[in-house]
Amino acid sequence: MSDEEYKRLNNLVKHTTSQARSDYCRRVILKKPVTVKYRNASLDDFLSDMLALKKELNAIGNNFNQSVHKLHSLDKVSEIQTWAVKNEEDKRIFFEKIDMIFERMNQLYKLWSQ
Repeated sequence: MSDEEYKRLNNLVKHTTSQARSDYCRRVILKKPVTVKYRNASLDDFLSDMLALKKELNAIGNNFNQSVHKLHSLDKVSEIQTWAVKNEEDKRIFFEKIDMIFERMNQLYKLWSQ
């Protein structure tokens, strides 16, 4: 077997559930089923999107907690009004991120239900 053929065989084995080259070769020679591993690219994309959104939502949650602590320390009406305006912006961003999650989940549902 040439080096190129050996590399190709190893690559084929790597994408199956066979633990060894000998098991893979035996199955192929005897025309037994070989189970091939399958990666779902749309699931990989989904996980990547969800991890990014999780990070953003955690940051928003931390900002919200800090904002509430700040609210408890305010004692003037003008300071409370400033806080309320800032809080509305954070709330808007938070709901945008939630909408992104729902939109992405709907896209994946449509893709996977076909």
